[in-house]
Amino acid sequence: MEPTSLSRNRDFRLLWVGGLMASLGSQLASIALPLLVLRETGSAAQAGAIGTVSIGALLLTMLPGGVIADRIERRRLMRVCDVGSLLAVTALVIAVLRGHTPLPLVLLVAAAGALITSAYGPAAGGLLRAVVPREQVRAASSRMQARGAAARLVGPIAGGALFAWHPVLPFLAEGVGLLLSTVCVALMRTRSVPAARGGAAFSRGELTAGLSFIWRQPYLRTLLLIFGLGMNFAFSALMFTTLAVASDGGRSGIGGGTVVSCTAAGALAGALLAPRLEARARPGVRDGRLVALSCWAAAATAGVLVLTRIPLLIGLLCAVCMCLSTVASIGFVSGMLLAAPPDRIGRVQSAAGFLSTLVQPFGPLVGGALLGALGGTRTFALLALAISLCAAVVTWAPPVRRGPAPAPTPLPAPAPAG
Repeated sequence: MEPTSLSRNRDFRLLWVGGLMASLGSQLASIALPLLVLRETGSAAQAGAIGTVSIGALLLTMLPGGVIADRIERRRLMRVCDVGSLLAVTALVIAVLRGHTPLPLVLLVAAAGALITSAYGPAAGGLLRAVVPREQVRAASSRMQARGAAARLVGPIAGGALFAWHPVLPFLAEGVGLLLSTVCVALMRTRSVPAARGGAAFSRGELTAGLSFIWRQPYLRTLLLIFGLGMNFAFSALMFTTLAVASDGGRSGIGGGTVVSCTAAGALAGALLAPRLEARARPGVRDGRLVALSCWAAAATAGVLVLTRIPLLIGLLCAVCMCLSTVASIGFVSGMLLAAPPDRIGRVQSAAGFLSTLVQPFGPLVGGALLGALGGTRTFALLALAISLCAAVVTWAPPVRRGPAPAPTPLPAPAPAG
């Protein structure tokens, strides 16, 4: 019997739309929060502290968030996260309307958003596996990625426009999005109930269960260490350096804007392209090959940047890199979701996110330091070499060439409502 298509899967549509509302609201606030601090204090350093606090809070709470997602019914947990975010945004709206927004409140809202995200993301991944059958997980993941890419493309622009109209509007829009997200999740019939577990929730074994699972899987371990850690670090350095060069050291907004827009469009194109590539893939074609291809594309882009500084060409190259990287990432994440035991999926997803995020914030710092010390040509040459090494490892590493191990247990059927 053919499974219900995703477009006719009521719970998947609700999950998708609810996540879109929450993601779009988050992107509206991502640009509005630093602008609000800059408007209140006039300090770029204090505005920049928001990103530091958000990333720091996310890294600290990511592994515990996975534990929570494996302990609490995931649909209920997502509703609690939406309501918690809504309360934080409401406090911020009240402060903005009163005409004074203390920096500690803004930082608290940023930290709360990161903390809530650390539990919401793994819970959504676990619920997705319950909502769609195994054979549709990759297509569903592609649509989820497309949703996120669309929110990242539209959100900052809309957030900036709303903020220019009135500073409170982006946060009001975020609150409406969170409310709609809560309603969508509440209307879902599917439940994703983790297996009952005894013992301390935040013991060392529970916190590291996802990392342990990944480490015992050679395919996942190799790709996360090279693609997740190494490539995320190198690519974030490459993107920062590219943006700095394209914007002529900050003197041209057009060049930098072109690169940012092309990169976002490439991510959206990759998410839309992924299911079609999957459907046409020959038997035996592995996700590792797409990962390797995306790495080689990034290395080639860095090599071309040694020779040219044309903003449009740079933007198109970055779009191709981001498109391939998104396709590869969707394949890898989908395979990881299918390979993870159902009672550990939250912790596996959190562990992968933790490893991928761990060094990413340092990429722009290193890229900026290299650009200042060596200049653009030598910096791009060095980055091309580093990314080529990552690509070579992914291409010829035996665990990647063998592919992932089969899932240990079949996916249980979705639990009925009530």
